[in-house]
Amino acid sequence: MKLPYEQIQNTVKLLDEGMTIPFIARYRKEKTGELDETQIRGIDERLKHYRSLEQKKAEILRLITEQGKMTVELQAKIQAATKLTELDDLYRPYRPKRKTRASVARERGLEPLASYLLTFPRESSPEMEAEPYLSEAVPSIQEALQGAKDIIAEQITDDSEVRAWVRAYTFDRGFLVVKAREEEKQSVYSMYYDYREPLKRIVPHRILAINRGVREEYLKVAIEVEVDPLMNWLFRREVKEESTTASLVKEAIMDGYKRLLEPAVERDLRNHLTEKAEAQAITIFSRNLRSLLLQPPVKGKICLAIDPAYRTGCKFAVVNATGKLLETGVIYPTPPQKKIAEAEKELERLVKQYQIQSIILGNGTASRETEQFIVDFLQKYNYSDLAYTIVNEAGASVYSASELAAKEFPHLDVSHRSAVSLARRIQDPLAELVKIDPKSVGVGQYQHDIAPKKLDASLSAVVESVVNYVGVNLNTASPSLLKYVAGINATVAENIVQYRETTGPFHSRRELKKVAKLGPKAFEQCAGFLRIPEGNNPLDNTAVHPESYALTERLLESLDATPADIGSSKLNEKLKAIELESTAEKLGAGLPTLRDIIESLMRPGRDPREDLPLPVFRKDVLSMEDLRVGMEFQGVVRNVVDFGVFVDIGVKQDGLVHISEISEKRIQHPLDVVAVGHIIKVRVLSVDPEKNRIALTMKVD
Repeated sequence: MKLPYEQIQNTVKLLDEGMTIPFIARYRKEKTGELDETQIRGIDERLKHYRSLEQKKAEILRLITEQGKMTVELQAKIQAATKLTELDDLYRPYRPKRKTRASVARERGLEPLASYLLTFPRESSPEMEAEPYLSEAVPSIQEALQGAKDIIAEQITDDSEVRAWVRAYTFDRGFLVVKAREEEKQSVYSMYYDYREPLKRIVPHRILAINRGVREEYLKVAIEVEVDPLMNWLFRREVKEESTTASLVKEAIMDGYKRLLEPAVERDLRNHLTEKAEAQAITIFSRNLRSLLLQPPVKGKICLAIDPAYRTGCKFAVVNATGKLLETGVIYPTPPQKKIAEAEKELERLVKQYQIQSIILGNGTASRETEQFIVDFLQKYNYSDLAYTIVNEAGASVYSASELAAKEFPHLDVSHRSAVSLARRIQDPLAELVKIDPKSVGVGQYQHDIAPKKLDASLSAVVESVVNYVGVNLNTASPSLLKYVAGINATVAENIVQYRETTGPFHSRRELKKVAKLGPKAFEQCAGFLRIPEGNNPLDNTAVHPESYALTERLLESLDATPADIGSSKLNEKLKAIELESTAEKLGAGLPTLRDIIESLMRPGRDPREDLPLPVFRKDVLSMEDLRVGMEFQGVVRNVVDFGVFVDIGVKQDGLVHISEISEKRIQHPLDVVAVGHIIKVRVLSVDPEKNRIALTMKVD
């Protein structure tokens, strides 16, 4: 990230003042030079990293100084370090160690003998030099020399420059070698039972797959590298050949590498690869989650949602156009009961009684049979205006069993709560999905293998970003949604809802100041992201921040308009004709702020999700047996991973478009072309019913 110093400095100052990233990105553009959220988050992350690094430097400087071993050269190296690995290497020789062979040798007084060996004398005898060090603890010359070599082995392998070079050499020339723990034991990891790949080329998702195989005790892993060039470098650096101690020091170096350095470097590099893979997985998950949360709402439709099952029956829920629950129940069209006639009769009643406009079907167990039942029902009763869509029910069971769901629907069975959630996922995906732990929403790759703390922080940032980008209706939003608004925590979110329930709907953003624990700072951060569609002031239904109301009113006056004209075609024509720079100068406004105000006035209450394609509704059904190579479909992207795209083409099993089949041109990553929720045209390449696999291509021209 290469940004001007002033932009970074101003952004850091705003972050230090406690301002939220969405607020800074939206309402402090003049200060940041119009940096976007991604850039500001990058600055925030680096700021935290470097501050943590400085704290560690200070601690290491203090500890080494207290030992009386600080030198000017060492202090300069510590101050110049830019990575935690560098600091760890520099501090390693001074870190208190557990009992080692070298520490035992030092306790036995053999450190001077080790120092003698490193002087590389040309004539004296090491054996004779070792004699004075004999004692009850060191009974022989051989043991004395071995102790000295142990000290040298630890000393050389603790050297920060040696560790850095060996680590870089191993990464550049080493191989990750994977073997089966038990070759006869079949598993999903069989492709790795005899696997070898250069460390610098291995892709992130493969690292996570191998790590999981190791954890589940199917695989064992090692790093292999050609040792001779490495040893030659160490010998050239550390040994003076024409001396009587050269062979002993070489033995010490070889022992130190094999016993101390090689395992440490392998551990460091595997950790490095894992961290890199986790970072990539978090990036993919975050981008997929953002796309999922930004799915367009299907507004104004009365929905019947069905959560399919076999033995216990298909639970249904009817919700009105605003998501209010009207009725729940159970039908049994699937095996073993197969009460199809009774189920059809119940569905006919529901459609007529509630004027159902959409049927929502979960994609879990028994969805295939339930989907066939729905299609047969629609055809039998000739409901030409009624269609269904399949929604990914990942996380619905997590929500339905949660404390939040129990509070929302205390009298409903868990499975009925799940059906309600499915309906609301179509009506307003964002409002419903924020109730679920992001890890459970069914997008991403290997997310359950990632350290929860790192993943949760990243995903929470995504949810916060999307919620504030879309904006929130102050009078209908749940606490689950409100807590992601900039400046609002879970307690304040509950207080907002409680205030709303006690005193009635908000009529003005300024009423927020009456909410318990919502102080001036929180109001500043949150107000611009909260909307009041039927408020007293039309500006309260726009993204214009209250701090800019006076400026906006002056702008409207200059156009001979009032807030009541907001959204009218007449005002929009005047706004389009504005000369931005001269108007900004005249009003004393920043150009970015003026530009945002004009955009907000032209589209009050705008929901950016409305610009995206709606879910695909169907009236027929397909099975894998119906698929033929060459068939073309409109499919919905369900998930994007490093190696390809999973697409719903109306069959229960999602098909895979491998990265090589996404475009005629070479692409770096599938996300460069598609995102979760995209509707794409695909062609069937192959079908394997036994393995439940469908291969697709996007090359369909």
